[in-house]
Amino acid sequence: MTRKQKKVLIRILMSTVLVIAFYFIPIENPYIRLAFFLIPYLIIGYDILRKAILGIFHGEVFDENFLMAVATVGAIVIGEYVEGTAVMLFYQIGELFQSYAVGKSRKNITELMDIRPDYANVEKDGQLVQVEPDEVAIGTIITVQPGEKVPIDGVIVSGSSSLNTSALTGESLPREAKEGDEVISGCVNISGVLRIRTTKEFGESTVSKILDLVENSSMKKSRSENFITRFARYYTPIVCFGALALALCPPIINIIMGNPGNWMQWAFRALTTLVISCPCALVISIPLSFFGGIGGASAKGILIKGSNYLEALSETKYVVCDKTGTLTKGVFEVTHIEPADGISKEELLEMAAYVESYSNHPISKSLKKAYGKDIDTARVQNVEEISGHGVQALVDERRIAAGNVKLMKKLGVSYDVPQNVGTEVHVTIDGRYAGFILISDVIKPNAREAVYGLKEAGVRQVVMLTGDAKRVADAAAKEIGVDVVKSELLPADKVAEVEKLLDTKGAKEKLAFVGDGINDAPVLSRADLGIAMGALGSDAAIEAADIVLMDDDPAKIATAMKISKKTIRIVHQNIVLALVIKFGCLGLSAVGFVNMWWAIFADVGVMIIAVINATRALK
Repeated sequence: MTRKQKKVLIRILMSTVLVIAFYFIPIENPYIRLAFFLIPYLIIGYDILRKAILGIFHGEVFDENFLMAVATVGAIVIGEYVEGTAVMLFYQIGELFQSYAVGKSRKNITELMDIRPDYANVEKDGQLVQVEPDEVAIGTIITVQPGEKVPIDGVIVSGSSSLNTSALTGESLPREAKEGDEVISGCVNISGVLRIRTTKEFGESTVSKILDLVENSSMKKSRSENFITRFARYYTPIVCFGALALALCPPIINIIMGNPGNWMQWAFRALTTLVISCPCALVISIPLSFFGGIGGASAKGILIKGSNYLEALSETKYVVCDKTGTLTKGVFEVTHIEPADGISKEELLEMAAYVESYSNHPISKSLKKAYGKDIDTARVQNVEEISGHGVQALVDERRIAAGNVKLMKKLGVSYDVPQNVGTEVHVTIDGRYAGFILISDVIKPNAREAVYGLKEAGVRQVVMLTGDAKRVADAAAKEIGVDVVKSELLPADKVAEVEKLLDTKGAKEKLAFVGDGINDAPVLSRADLGIAMGALGSDAAIEAADIVLMDDDPAKIATAMKISKKTIRIVHQNIVLALVIKFGCLGLSAVGFVNMWWAIFADVGVMIIAVINATRALK
């Protein structure tokens, strides 16, 4: 509990003890009884009365403070001292409970804010000096010691360590980092000392973007929140004037008809109506539900930029995914080695790696990575690169050629046709065919699980868009299990495909696009909902997206949808619960079937139930 909450709790306990004591003390004189009950009433309600008076002076009359003040003061004026004090007491209990629940729901966001670095270590005159992160220029070498947060994005120039990325990605498994690796701000250095060359200013670093995203999420309200805001704006003054009419009209009509006015009876019913009508349950629980949903998602490494996007996610029926970097790893790896007769797999891979040793092409890098040993370049001579075909060289005085089908045809060598899909690297040794190696963009292990999860979450169609060749795209689509695949697309073609889907979907159905590259930014902006792969994704994609997945796990799209649907379900439950009980009790109050104690339940009781229900969105 905060210090403020503890003070309120002490006031509640003091007031409760005094009310119980004065209730059982027999006091005949009404003025002395009034004086006694004013003590617990003012102890528990002075701040509500103060807010109500300030609201009147500031032109904000019709709020819950005004309703409570009028109802309780009115009850005391007509002699209902116990009921008037009890209403204020239970209202404060409800407010304390609501404050505590909001504090609990903010915990995830607060923990996320702990990624904000306090300082950066910069070396000056041989000494490490702590400076403000926003004072560090691009290209500066900073030192991050064990236990410290990485303050700014950069590249490790020396050192190796394990990094705790749980605050960013929701994953507890540490990530190993060594010289040459890129690191993002917000990670916690666990073991070794790292020297990092910064590649961004603090304001443009990952940690700043995340904090800005989360802090501004409450600014973008959902339709449900906007409805409740408008509802409360009109509802509160209507019930106030309705209560006034209930207090005045029936007695006046009775007097006109020659009957007793029963002013006290109707005044009490009007005051009961005011207590019942307080819209706290709706005004508090609906934003709290969305806040809980966003907080719960952030704890799993899913950053949602506003409750409007959380609501839209629950209505998503079409999910369009980019292939490279989204459903696949976006890195080329050797996936198949098929040597010819008389050649071993090891020899074939070794010759391919050596003949490609001087190239920095992604395919060459993947061959050298698969070989996994140091390459003695002294063994390689007379390297000749044939543009669009491949490369030739002497390796250990043997003529080695490696390249595509065009190179084989150019050399007049017959070759095998692979059954599997991938980029083909055919190899010859001294003019004799030695076999082929397939290099593919590897599908993420959980890509198929992600598609299945989306179908379970209610998505009608999963579409994959890619610039890859049709044969490669079709094979990947079949393995992943998407419904539709569109291949050989340029960035503009992807936008056109999304436009077609937007034209065919239903008015209340939403389309989400998932991407990670800078070329995906236009499509992310055009879709109803843009989802970016954040950890390895480009800054442009993250800026354009409405939801960011911090660890590039496509299966978390389905997780986000489940969180969204649960949150919306809780919101609808709270709206129905509050309105049904309130309108039911208002009707019963008007005809005298509901007293002040029932009114307390209709206000405070319903608010507590709604708040408890709202906190489920965190889980």
